[in-house]
Amino acid sequence: MIGEGFVRSIGRSTLFAFREIGGVTLLTGKVLRSLVPPRFDGPEFWRNMYRMGNKSLPIIALTAFFVGGIMVIQAGVFVKKLNAGQLVGWGAGYSIFREVGPMLIALMFSGRVGSNNTAELATMTVTEQLDGLRALAIDPITYLAVPRVLAMTLSLLVLVVLGNLIALYGGALFAMLLLDLEFSTLYYSLVENIGWMDFVHGVIKAAVFGASIAITSCYFGISVRGGAIGVGKAVNAAVVAAAISIVALDFFVTYLLP
Repeated sequence: MIGEGFVRSIGRSTLFAFREIGGVTLLTGKVLRSLVPPRFDGPEFWRNMYRMGNKSLPIIALTAFFVGGIMVIQAGVFVKKLNAGQLVGWGAGYSIFREVGPMLIALMFSGRVGSNNTAELATMTVTEQLDGLRALAIDPITYLAVPRVLAMTLSLLVLVVLGNLIALYGGALFAMLLLDLEFSTLYYSLVENIGWMDFVHGVIKAAVFGASIAITSCYFGISVRGGAIGVGKAVNAAVVAAAISIVALDFFVTYLLP
């Protein structure tokens, strides 16, 4: 028999989940409203573009390079067994463009940029800096949240495009070193079997993932309560929520797009 305490725990968890989903939805509406017409701080946008995009490039490039290599290593046994070297370029490009590249880079981006953004906004919230902005008639959404949402979305989109190219290069390099395949074989296998829609599919996912990471990180940073302990809890909640949203959105985008 199910105990009363268990039912209450399920009820509290359900109410908490719907409250957070509602808060994220409301923040998304406020951000969209601030974009029509565009109302946000330009210098803050460019500062975040540099901090979130440029400084994330080294770790994203390193991750993407070894992802391409890992894919070749995993496929190497079957390539040799089935003598299917002419399919390596197509298999690597298809999986990187559509799935592996956008998802792994988004998760890395969430861990580095999303958590940092949540911690920064949460610290500003608990130290009453956001209240100071409101006292000066400055909307924290247009001044802080909107530039971050735009910067994170655009940064992740560009990082995914660059990461995909680096992953393909890493896969080609390891394929030549480990499988003795010619670069021309990999190249023609890729260009003859991969269409523009495969590339666009990953770009759309990158934009969706970037917006999701940005909104969740801003929400948990702005809505934090409980001082320094609350900041830590907000960062943890933001990372978990971003990871769940990335996986869920990946399913829906994959299902809806051709």
